[in-house]
Amino acid sequence: MLTPDKIISIFGLIDEILIVINHCEDKRRSVSDSEIITAIVAAKFFGGNQFHAIHFMKSHKYIPKMLSESRFNRRLHAIGELLYELFLQIGMYLKDVCCEMHYIIDSFPVAVCDNIRILQSKLVKGKKWRGYTASMRRYFYGVKVQLLVTGSGIPISFCFTPGKQADVKSLERIIGTLPPEASVYADSAYTDYKIEDNLFSKQSIFLKTQRKSNSKRKDTKKQIQEKLKMRKRVETTISDIKKLFLKTIHAVSLNGFLIKLILFVFALQIIKFLN
Repeated sequence: MLTPDKIISIFGLIDEILIVINHCEDKRRSVSDSEIITAIVAAKFFGGNQFHAIHFMKSHKYIPKMLSESRFNRRLHAIGELLYELFLQIGMYLKDVCCEMHYIIDSFPVAVCDNIRILQSKLVKGKKWRGYTASMRRYFYGVKVQLLVTGSGIPISFCFTPGKQADVKSLERIIGTLPPEASVYADSAYTDYKIEDNLFSKQSIFLKTQRKSNSKRKDTKKQIQEKLKMRKRVETTISDIKKLFLKTIHAVSLNGFLIKLILFVFALQIIKFLN
């Protein structure tokens, strides 16, 4: 439920981070970037519907000078990179200040269209966007979100990859900034013994992937249970993100589509962080 305390807490957190990163904007604006981002996060409580969030924030006088829907969308597209920077700042705080040492990585697919409409797709084109989801036993056409969360399930890092790209190819990119002696839990799709050894020898990061039945490196029963327990936390986080999705994520460009995905992950991060 969206309460005045939550709105004030969200605005205060966003405004404070913008000050820390020395964010500058035009002083002539009637609505600041902090207020725009607060309204975006508030959309989480309206099923991601920004129009309802805009109306709510204006009618309840949280943002009296709220922009029209078209101007709001233009401002949203202008701060796409800023949203990701804010997300990373919170992630950095959790890594460096809170000394988090346990992380879980996983991916989930987001289709840009139904399989039957692939040839009509205008957002993306090409075979690299056609991926396969083993857990669902079905193909999809779109992107994968590679998500890294803390041991308690708070998202701290993510990146987008084409649907066809193997998960393991983005592994070093997304966990390369973790502190020494951190443990990263992953499913068998991230298995790569060379990367596993390099992370340990060069960065002292323990990559703990679930082992396949024919794996050369076997797990004990205790290790298997530990990995399964941690995997459930990231699966819960992914489920929470998907709950925020609308039935259809409407966008007229790939950039607009990705910005909306950033918003869903960012909104969940803030809510979990403040809780």
